[in-house]
Amino acid sequence: MKIEHLQGLISAPFTPFDSNGKLDVSLIPPYYAFLKRNGITGAFINGSTGEGVSITLEEKKAVAQAWADCSNHDADFKVMVFLGGTCLSDCIDLAQHAYEIGLYAVSLTGAFYFKPNNVDTLAEICIKVGESVPNMPFYYYHIPVLTGVNVAMYDLVRALDGKLQNFAGVKYTHEDFMDFQSCMSYENGKFDMLWGRDENMLSALVLGAKGAVGSTFNYAAPLYYDLIDAFNNNDLVKARQLQQKSIDMIRFLGKYGGISVGKAYMKLVGHDLGEFRLPVKNMSAEQFELFKKDVAGLNFDAFKSK
Repeated sequence: MKIEHLQGLISAPFTPFDSNGKLDVSLIPPYYAFLKRNGITGAFINGSTGEGVSITLEEKKAVAQAWADCSNHDADFKVMVFLGGTCLSDCIDLAQHAYEIGLYAVSLTGAFYFKPNNVDTLAEICIKVGESVPNMPFYYYHIPVLTGVNVAMYDLVRALDGKLQNFAGVKYTHEDFMDFQSCMSYENGKFDMLWGRDENMLSALVLGAKGAVGSTFNYAAPLYYDLIDAFNNNDLVKARQLQQKSIDMIRFLGKYGGISVGKAYMKLVGHDLGEFRLPVKNMSAEQFELFKKDVAGLNFDAFKSK
């Protein structure tokens, strides 16, 4: 399989729920159109931002089908689906479903309850799932802060090279730049390395990253495209200023409760996608009013997605 190196901003969409917490896939077509309007080149669905570990197998398939229905005609918009990581049979089922409905790629984390204890076991898991969809790109999703599986990706890349023919690369959501660069350099850049930390994008660009997957791209894509342009034009002063603006924006996630704050940002750009499911905590109405004041202080309207 020819490995395509994806470029630009790939959004990690939120899963839309109604006011009763029920899945509402009718919100996905306008969500897709919104992302396209802001230059987003793909979607990584049912991942951390999409609450993939908090929705049922049937809901995951419904979300995947909705994204396929509205975007499969679009060759410039790649949808990859996160499979989970604890039950391999479910992961294989979801992978085969993604292939059947025509999505671009699948992605797997290490199992995060009974964890693989070495790189060989992790590679074996990847091969078992990846081989179930041999004609579809397979990405490993490295996010050790959530999975607890902190294997060096350089070791995994070497373990999978030549063993899993559809292994395309890694969605890298970690801060180990030495490991990331080693993966980028492996076999003259053979594999697609997608950066996954929005607040560190500038550092990844320096190392040669061309594609990134992020949650804040949902509502602040212009900020990041301006950052990329500044870097490409060698205006590092401006690039650092824009990265700091990203960091300032992301700090409010910590201040107001974490990952669920992303859906509050989405409300400010005109998309009410409901709340996060337990155990994630959502902000109160009073907190939301304080949040809006804080965000206004960033001049959010000047760089938000529209």
